[in-house]
Amino acid sequence: MKTPHKHAELIHAWADGAKIEFRWDVCDDWRRITAPRWDQTGDYRIKPESKPDTVWNYNAFEGHLVRCDSNSANLKLTFDGETGKLKSAEVIE
Repeated sequence: MKTPHKHAELIHAWADGAKIEFRWDVCDDWRRITAPRWDQTGDYRIKPESKPDTVWNYNAFEGHLVRCDSNSANLKLTFDGETGKLKSAEVIE
């Protein structure tokens, strides 16, 4: 029996519409590739799904910060879904 191609599963996923990324060995970042060469020495993966941002509502008063629903909030904080870092802060009237 013939040994399957190193990237056989990814090739099938790509043929079915999956977005593929390639990692260059000179850089340590993943880049989108629309026409993969499927090089045996290359690193390929299915592009991970983006994580959605998280929004938290707070009521800030007299030095206190209480997490609450949007009806009683006067502060809205948005955190980046990928990094978890604060992305924006909005004062709600």
